[in-house]
Amino acid sequence: MLQTLTYNPPPHNKLDILYQDKDLIALNKPSGLLSVPGRGNDKQDCMLSRLQLEQPHALVIHRLDMATSGLLLFALSKEMQRRMSMMFEKKQIYKQYIAKVHGVLRENKGMIDQPLITDWKNRPKQKIDYNIGKPSQTKYTLLTIDEKNNSIVKLEPTTGRSHQLRVHMSSLGHPILGDELYGTRQTRNASQRLLLHAEKISFKHPLSHKQINIICGVDFI
Repeated sequence: MLQTLTYNPPPHNKLDILYQDKDLIALNKPSGLLSVPGRGNDKQDCMLSRLQLEQPHALVIHRLDMATSGLLLFALSKEMQRRMSMMFEKKQIYKQYIAKVHGVLRENKGMIDQPLITDWKNRPKQKIDYNIGKPSQTKYTLLTIDEKNNSIVKLEPTTGRSHQLRVHMSSLGHPILGDELYGTRQTRNASQRLLLHAEKISFKHPLSHKQINIICGVDFI
């Protein structure tokens, strides 16, 4: 099992609210902050606990990796949590991420179809396993190349496996910069944070039936 790093969440100033109605709130989660509480008293500070200081009845809908920044949804009612969770299961919610990855992609776009499973000997890492892995697909599109010949890519997952985007990009030979788990020494040291950001979510509101499109700006491109 991998050694657990000391948890040093970013300071809490105020919530960065991207969208809110009576049943739903969308926040911009900073990199380095857990989505929900972890194990131990030192891991109780998280996006959910910070939100519950202002919205005590807030409920989690989905999660982002601690190192990933960006758009995170929370329900403000149990009915909304139930309906949104069902929509995630049925793949009725579109998610879009932006990442800066090592090197120049050989193809401008493509689909990564690599089954994933937990690497139990090296938790929390995940691994590709064609025998027992769960189906996992990520669409990628090259947006631009920076001055250091790193690629800025748009990532559109059709499944939501743990660490999916990080493992899939690493499997192409283009790990996300700043990735402590799936990168090389060079790519880990290329950034002080993981350069992966949840930029956009789109869905039909399950209660109002309005089309909701929420965007969270990226700060590393």
